[in-house]
Amino acid sequence: MKLTSRARHAAAGPSTSPGPSGSARIEPRRPVDLTVRAGGNRLGELLVAAGLATSEQVVAALTESQRTPRFLGECLLDNGLLNERDLTVVVARQRGLDLVDLREAAPSPAALALLSEAHARDLMVLPLSARPEAAEVAVAIPVEGLPALLADVIGRPVRIRMATRSDVMRAIGNSYRALTGVASEVKAFESTHTAARPEVAGGDAGTDDAPVVRVVQLLLTQALRDRASDIHIEPHPDKVQVRFRIDGALHDIQELPGAMGPAVVSRIKIMAGLNIVERRRPQDGQISLEVEGRSVDIRVSTTVVIEGEKVVLRLLDKSRQLFRLGELGMPEDMIARYATVLRAPYGMVICAGPTGSGKTTTLYGSIAQINSPERNVMTIEDPVEYRIPGTNQIQINEQAGMSFAGGLRSILRQDPDIILVGEIRDAETARIAVQAALTGHFVLSSLHATDSPAALHRLLDMGIEGFLIASSVSAVVTQRLVRRICPYCREPYEPNAEEIGLLRAINGSTPAGGFVRGHGCNFCAQTGFLDRIGVYEMLTITERIRELVVDRASHHELRKVARAEGMRTLQEEAAHLVATGVTTLAEVLRSIYVVGN
Repeated sequence: MKLTSRARHAAAGPSTSPGPSGSARIEPRRPVDLTVRAGGNRLGELLVAAGLATSEQVVAALTESQRTPRFLGECLLDNGLLNERDLTVVVARQRGLDLVDLREAAPSPAALALLSEAHARDLMVLPLSARPEAAEVAVAIPVEGLPALLADVIGRPVRIRMATRSDVMRAIGNSYRALTGVASEVKAFESTHTAARPEVAGGDAGTDDAPVVRVVQLLLTQALRDRASDIHIEPHPDKVQVRFRIDGALHDIQELPGAMGPAVVSRIKIMAGLNIVERRRPQDGQISLEVEGRSVDIRVSTTVVIEGEKVVLRLLDKSRQLFRLGELGMPEDMIARYATVLRAPYGMVICAGPTGSGKTTTLYGSIAQINSPERNVMTIEDPVEYRIPGTNQIQINEQAGMSFAGGLRSILRQDPDIILVGEIRDAETARIAVQAALTGHFVLSSLHATDSPAALHRLLDMGIEGFLIASSVSAVVTQRLVRRICPYCREPYEPNAEEIGLLRAINGSTPAGGFVRGHGCNFCAQTGFLDRIGVYEMLTITERIRELVVDRASHHELRKVARAEGMRTLQEEAAHLVATGVTTLAEVLRSIYVVGN
């Protein structure tokens, strides 16, 4: 991350002078002496003395820093010549500062109140404590003049401690909670509404300055900061429970007064263009908006439960870049085999798995790998989750008569080379997709199935003839998502008897360095996990598999032959992730392992 304009200004030079308003103003920095001596207290000299860089590398980086201009350490980091943590240790030693581990050190609410989030991000600093005599602050770049500038902004002396830039920025995002402002909005709501008349509670849900409007906005903002995929708003007898699904697991986030539930639901319905009067039937809608500079599409689903209406919001961050297959977790040898299948001029590739297993992301990654100006790529999806440059994407609209089957028929008249079908939901769509693959088109689609042989059986159960499936389907990729062990709080541990039994069941091996897990830290919200990775099983349709499909062989027989021909199962791939310290046995048990596999 490059320095912001204010941080660059603060870092520009070695001395300060009073600014127009009496605050510290930093003078421009002077030219840097490019000589690197053996010993000394300059950063380049310390790096050379510590064996972290050579004199030649330091001189080249100093020259580059003058031309850009950037800091010496920044140039070395960007060129891959230095580790961020090593740089922080050396700079702390140079400035005589203590280091702070932001994985364990949590800022107090009083400290966070001293500095706004905008100032914290601009200066790359995080207040940790707010003692009367001095505030303790973690900084990423301890430039001269920064203590005086912070003391002026905070209103008291500061004690500087150092942390890596990435740790500081991550801790800022975790510490400044958008939901901090919910309490005041709830009080404002309760002062003007009564629980005795819930139908009145939604009356101001369309007013921009209404408390409920701001509460909904804060929930959306915090969900995006927390990388949540879904928001669950659930009514209970005396409260409304808000939960976020983060990395596949639900977490309790916020409680709202029960009387606020109808107002929150009404506000979301207004945003999604739904009928706010209808409270007896489920409704579906969509919201497009911008949150903190990020374009977001939100799928809205409401349903009636005993205590009122429950709402689930599926968040689709459109600013997120498409992943390549290697970034999703697919092994290198599988990528090579899968790439060969994707280069075929016609045929059908199915991506199978349960809801929320990342099928659409894999399909998008596949399209990104084979998309080119010479090909007409068309997709039909419900909804269009992310825009793929250079493709023609169609949104399903059942009310307007645009179904998967109808849309797929129209695509076939558009001279397509590659067709992506978001999901095969019925026999009609499956039959058209198979026919498209047989008539010279390359078709990619997702299908709900537990494993690769089950995906073939699902097509058979839809009434598709075995010989058509055998002739059209080239490969089936089945996947799951498992949580990664947090890299910031990894620790060794001894698995319990149940986990050892699972390891034997999936034919796994003990990791060379012993079993590891995350003990929980500030960066992973004390869960021990951070982000997810895909676990893949690829079934290539060989001549033997084709014969079995035509003969409607059992699931067990298909699976047995596929394994004999080299297919690694989801369980075997998961065992490899455990052996390499990527995930834990407990996570495999939660997400992948099924009794009887």
